[in-house]
Amino acid sequence: MFRLMLTTAIAALPLAVAAQDLTVGAANVSSYIDPGRDHSNVGSQFYYNSFDTLIDRDHSKLEPEWVPGLATSWELIEPTVMELKLREGVKFHNGDEMTADDVVFSLNRMFQATFPPYVVRAKDRFANFTGAEKVDDYTVRIHAEREEPLWETLVSMQQAMIIPETYTKALTGDPDVAEDSDFEAFSLAPVGTGPYRVASFQPGETLVWERFDDFWGEQPPLESANVVQVSETASRVTALKTGEADIITNVAPDQLSLIDSDPNLKTEGSATALFHVMIMNQNHPKLEDPRIRQAMSLAINRDALNEALWLGKAVVPSTHTMAEMGALHQPELTTFEYDPERARALLDEAGYDGFEITYDTAATYYTNGLLAAQAIMEMWADVGLNGRVNVQDQWSGNDPEMMARNWSNPMYFADPFGSFGVMWAPEGPSESEGRFNTDAEYAEKWERFRFSTDVEARKAAYAELMEEIKQDPPVLPLYRPFESWGMQKSVNWTPMPGHIPYVLDFRAGSIALAGS
Repeated sequence: MFRLMLTTAIAALPLAVAAQDLTVGAANVSSYIDPGRDHSNVGSQFYYNSFDTLIDRDHSKLEPEWVPGLATSWELIEPTVMELKLREGVKFHNGDEMTADDVVFSLNRMFQATFPPYVVRAKDRFANFTGAEKVDDYTVRIHAEREEPLWETLVSMQQAMIIPETYTKALTGDPDVAEDSDFEAFSLAPVGTGPYRVASFQPGETLVWERFDDFWGEQPPLESANVVQVSETASRVTALKTGEADIITNVAPDQLSLIDSDPNLKTEGSATALFHVMIMNQNHPKLEDPRIRQAMSLAINRDALNEALWLGKAVVPSTHTMAEMGALHQPELTTFEYDPERARALLDEAGYDGFEITYDTAATYYTNGLLAAQAIMEMWADVGLNGRVNVQDQWSGNDPEMMARNWSNPMYFADPFGSFGVMWAPEGPSESEGRFNTDAEYAEKWERFRFSTDVEARKAAYAELMEEIKQDPPVLPLYRPFESWGMQKSVNWTPMPGHIPYVLDFRAGSIALAGS
């Protein structure tokens, strides 16, 4: 099946110098391509090659170092107003020149969202921004409601990538009005300003990038890159060994030796800036007692999961924190622990009567996700919890019958707000989907964490939030998975530490092919 898909996809490519073409066997390909609406690990792979933000960063470095993107300079002219000077002569992939009108349109589609998928992203990331305005053709201003401690961080997010106004509005209906149908159409025919244009896209199957000769920056090294979805790990490894794929994604640690032992192949990997998590429904009638959920968490030996599933390469956190969070990194906090004796005692105190707790998971979406779920059931049984794995492909996090499931919690930007906060803010996705509750006390702590301009005040407030999570848990970060990519030895590529997880960065300086 993979050979047929690959042959079909390559046949659609224009003739090019072979050494400058690349084929990626990906575990998943997104069902749409729109940087504004996307919130997924799968989608995050596909945006950086085709779209740009106003402010970029040096992705080779862990600590943020902001560099010009589509904006050549920026400054705060008031505590709540940032002014940005735009790069001139930038072309979109359809040939249109980028101006302030496109930038204001792109930002306000998020800041003042009416399209439902944008509304969600506006709420969990951009709620402090009231709008963008045009000063002249190459100057824009962004307005915030309150003083913003994370200006560059938020303006450089994937969801703030710039798209063309005229092209998007003309996709359906009235060409002078941005309609929901325009944004739906855009997600299947995306246009950006990046070094590669999307030449073809089959949702959930293939995506083909072609080099964009009118790119404003340094030309990238590839003529084209063809991404093909190959769901099964064994099929991806086979494709790599036979030379049908140049890179494959999502290689589990137990497959690394199969690749590294081949003299023509190699692997690259790291503990990615993302947590695989177990989420628990605070509002399920059987789980309303927090002691049950504490026991569900305390029963899980995450170090054992790491050794068994990740060969010890994953990172098991003591709290919801990552080194990438810089000054806000707090590994000294102890929010999540393994304590089976305490778990048994809590179940006794709560009067647990042996009712079944279902644990939802997809079969192949998360590397080692199903294996982890099965192992967790054994750990639960050891403390007296009766668990059952429920394998299903559809998302169940908004189902009131959901009891527990696996999920991933990426670092969408380098701050606790960009990881924990995006998911568990007041009125954020977890609360909006009905499985998490906040109150006035939680909201007050959140406000101090989110908007204080003093780092120590933010750290103190975040520690208080972690204590609430410990006492009434909605989530357990299992580990930062060690995600690996297999590739031909002729490919010089590795994930950069400054990117959000899973980005396939094929820009100049990020990838090189032997002989090209």
